[in-house]
Amino acid sequence: MYIIPAIDILDKKVVRLSGGDYQKVTNYDVTLEEMIQNFQSNGTNYIQIIDLNGAKGDFSNQHFIADVIKKTEMKIQYGGGVRSIEKVKELIGMGVHRIIVGTQAITNPDFLPTLSEEVCDKEKCSDQVIVAIDVLDEVIKYAGWLESSPIKLMDYVDRCLSLGFFRFLCTDIGKDGKLQGTAKALYKKLLDHSPFIKLIGGGGVNTIEDIKQLEGVELESFVVGRAIYEGKITIEEIQNWNLNALISF
Repeated sequence: MYIIPAIDILDKKVVRLSGGDYQKVTNYDVTLEEMIQNFQSNGTNYIQIIDLNGAKGDFSNQHFIADVIKKTEMKIQYGGGVRSIEKVKELIGMGVHRIIVGTQAITNPDFLPTLSEEVCDKEKCSDQVIVAIDVLDEVIKYAGWLESSPIKLMDYVDRCLSLGFFRFLCTDIGKDGKLQGTAKALYKKLLDHSPFIKLIGGGGVNTIEDIKQLEGVELESFVVGRAIYEGKITIEEIQNWNLNALISF
């Protein structure tokens, strides 16, 4: 299991939300460029960038984020406001390693089939696209976690699998940004349902011990944000963990 540092952007600032609530924002006195450089200089290869404005349909950040992404050699997984097939193609063309799709995949029944057919085909979908399943009490949320989907969680996973999408980013909204432990039971439930999926976890990590508690759960990687910014987990700890993970692999 690999640790992926997360950077959330709101109004061009590095922030974290608590429980997905846009009214509970913590701002950090660091720029996106500085955060990426810090991770890169400490040997981290992957990083996640989420445009929180874009997640709500406000695309004022996208040119700013795109310019930063073009300047880095880091492998970026990017999400927030990916609303069209054209946007996916644009991000791939920019060199984004993987694109996270969420709202459009849930609200537009033609989006994933078209994406599978026109962009990645079933053989490559999981290498280029991550399907976000943001969950609160096993209810899928979308549109910046502001709306609820009537689609049952496991039914949605099965539909994605049928179209060739095997990589998922599962965030437990109730734990995200709260530093109160991970959604281990939820991840186990998803993997019991579909043992062969590539599952990325997110939300709730307070210290490196929380990551250790996930050993035995076959997660591909885990996204960590607030714990890094607040010094609960050091970049050196992430670097050592990821080196050991690569050696074990």
